[in-house]
Amino acid sequence: MNPIAIAVPWAVWALVWIGFFGLAIWAVLRLRMHARSQQRLRSEHRLQFEALAPVPDEDMRWMGRWLFVAGFRRPDATTIFVVATAAALVLGVAVAFMLRALPWYRQSVVWMDTLPGGTGGMMIPVLVVMPWVVAVLIASIPWLYVRAARRRRVREIGEDLPIALQVMATLARAGLGFDTALTRILESAEPGRTLTEELQTFRGENLGGIPRAQCWKRFARRLDVPSVSMFVSAMVHAEQVGGGLSNVLEHQAEDAMSRRREAALVAAHALPVKLVFPLVLCFLPGIFVWTLGPAFYKFIELIDQVMRKGT
Repeated sequence: MNPIAIAVPWAVWALVWIGFFGLAIWAVLRLRMHARSQQRLRSEHRLQFEALAPVPDEDMRWMGRWLFVAGFRRPDATTIFVVATAAALVLGVAVAFMLRALPWYRQSVVWMDTLPGGTGGMMIPVLVVMPWVVAVLIASIPWLYVRAARRRRVREIGEDLPIALQVMATLARAGLGFDTALTRILESAEPGRTLTEELQTFRGENLGGIPRAQCWKRFARRLDVPSVSMFVSAMVHAEQVGGGLSNVLEHQAEDAMSRRREAALVAAHALPVKLVFPLVLCFLPGIFVWTLGPAFYKFIELIDQVMRKGT
């Protein structure tokens, strides 16, 4: 048989298989590129593909609303918080009983009872209450965590809102529209900040077809911050009456900067008053114990000896 007649079909089949695998690899790469582009579009304008962002309504109970404005917006956030609080309470009670069962705890109570002059008797109730104080502190960890998250969000909004309004007012005076100015701000903003995420949600809702005034109201309800509510009221009023956007943004930026300046001055004036409590409660007792503790101990011991001799 002719070798050429045998080699030609094999070469054709090899080319066919190479072309098939090449086409398959090309299709896989195209699908991956399409999936990445879709994922990027969903991350940038996720509200066009998904449902609207939730907002706290009138039927929501106080705990759900409190968790919502603190940033915990899952549908089961209230259930998770209640379960976490119950678990922290059980853990606190267990730690309290464990502290009461420790040998050093019992020895400290006995040692306090043997102090001269009966002064240790005043410290015994403190030792008895101390495990339960620890239990209360452990049980309040979920509440403190949510409170810290809410304070962090409010602080971030207070830091970012004046700067964002100033930049937006400058861009509006330069002739840019509101949507373009908002896009420029979101592109240059630090990701992960509260105001940046909420403005992205606002832009997504607006691009999804919701009227801008309603988007502003939903924006204010999601944050529930007085400075944001005043800014939203001004923007909704300007949207309804057709006022100049640059003037409204400029006035709002000045008001936000003045409020931030006043808050900084109030915090600076309140600092000396706040320093009194740690100084009096923590610093001065340590000094008294370190300097006058041995003298008081000798004095109480001397009084105890005199009283024993008198009896």
